[in-house]
Amino acid sequence: MASLSFRLDGLRALITGGGSGIGKSIADAMRDAGAIVVVCDVNDSTQPNYICDVSKTSDVEAMFKAIERDLGGLDILVNNVGVPGPTARVDEMDPDAYDECVRVNLGGTFRVTHFAVPMLLKTKGSMINISTSAGIFGYPLRSPYVAAKWGVIGLTKSWAMELGEFGVRVNAICPGSVSGPRMDGVIEREAQVVGKTPQEIRTGYEKQVSLQTFIEPDDIAASCVFLSSPAGRFISGQVLPVDGNIETMRSN
Repeated sequence: MASLSFRLDGLRALITGGGSGIGKSIADAMRDAGAIVVVCDVNDSTQPNYICDVSKTSDVEAMFKAIERDLGGLDILVNNVGVPGPTARVDEMDPDAYDECVRVNLGGTFRVTHFAVPMLLKTKGSMINISTSAGIFGYPLRSPYVAAKWGVIGLTKSWAMELGEFGVRVNAICPGSVSGPRMDGVIEREAQVVGKTPQEIRTGYEKQVSLQTFIEPDDIAASCVFLSSPAGRFISGQVLPVDGNIETMRSN
């Protein structure tokens, strides 16, 4: 039996939100595996290939015209863009903040995929949607984020069914608590809302997990490379938690 490759040599990949954090780690790992990688970001300070606000259809459409011009097509899409959204009890939450979180996290995933699929159909490509463990569990004080990320899993399952007959694979990865500035901010905001210290909240997050530790962005990146590679050729419609086995999302 021939061994299946974990390489991505020559495959063209777009990583949304690829300028920092998990997205940057995914982009770096795919380049190391041989892919031709471009990234988009709303923040030009991260020096993305394309500046794009995925909540705006006009931005996304313009980006894909540029990708067609620059790369001639696409083999891999990683929908990674996401914002943490507000931290508050539902009756104390700003409805506009709710709408913004869902517009970026769920609507952005739809918009990018809408324009990417014609390219992926031509190459029988692969799509990975970055959800979160909060897309599997309830998560108190973070209902907009939860709603959007549960929605991402629903889109993943639906698109895998829609596109499978054309050879396009669609999967979701659900990171747990990932070390980095974004998670630090989540902890700070939750500590303020519940009246605890950030260290108490951090310890609570660690105790949620069977392995009792945060994970690293590189752990998510490695899973993306695997799912996009020939070694993952028959994996589609799946939701892969990379979280050290989260047992609950109640940190306090």
